[in-house]
Amino acid sequence: MELEHVAQHTGRLSEFLKGEMRMSAGLMNRLKWTERILVNGKPERTNYQVQEGDRITVKLDEPTPEYPAEDMPLSIRYEDAHILVVDKPAGMLIHPSRHRNTGTLANGILGYYQKTGQACAFHPVTRLDRDTFGLVLLAKNSHVHRLLNDMHAEGTLQKIYHGLVYGRPENACGEITAPILRCPLPSLLRKVDPAGQACHTKYEILENRENRSLLALTPMTGRTHQLRVHCAYIGCPILGDPQYGSPESMELSRSMGLSYQQLCAKELVFSHPVTGNAMHLVSGLEVAD
Repeated sequence: MELEHVAQHTGRLSEFLKGEMRMSAGLMNRLKWTERILVNGKPERTNYQVQEGDRITVKLDEPTPEYPAEDMPLSIRYEDAHILVVDKPAGMLIHPSRHRNTGTLANGILGYYQKTGQACAFHPVTRLDRDTFGLVLLAKNSHVHRLLNDMHAEGTLQKIYHGLVYGRPENACGEITAPILRCPLPSLLRKVDPAGQACHTKYEILENRENRSLLALTPMTGRTHQLRVHCAYIGCPILGDPQYGSPESMELSRSMGLSYQQLCAKELVFSHPVTGNAMHLVSGLEVAD
């Protein structure tokens, strides 16, 4: 994977790398001793004086993962030289663990990169629970991954989910600001607790469906299980959610034949980290009727 930039003025090579190309100091220092930073095709040190019109090329290296590549069907919603966006189905883990290193999205993405001849690694920017489905944004190299993570931390990468919930909220739209705390180990669950971390979710009712509602959910913070906990907190647990569901929501879920939580990462809105183009991507997956 290569990054390229044509100089529009003179200056030190390091200034272009950290400025126009927005490369981190750590990455620049790691690559400068490996002849992977070139000017007009020739390796140069970072103190090299670049002239207007010079072409700067950075050859990024990506470590070989320890998990295997697998050939599996992927639903690709968008792809270019820098990012990849796919629809993850429910029931699939994002990344291998010490308990399981096959059958995950990472295995499938690595297989896709190998099959298409792309020297890329698996860099997820957005992450979903195993049973949450929809859009996952991936960077193709560590440099773009850092740029997207910075956008995520700054709140300029907007994620909109669709959730099918039991009942309906009192208001057509609103905000939930209940703090979330991790339950005592060995539990992996979360709960609303004043001692928890600050947490903020916006919601809007999209449809009322008899004893259930379709909500648009926008997490303004990124806490684990945030949307599931917040929906349960306002009395509208996500249907099909066995961890945070109520007896009433689980009975409705069983009657509808739901085997997993009805939470879809539906939209991503952000500026492309390299081109600056406005991006608005929509999942091809839907929650249950």
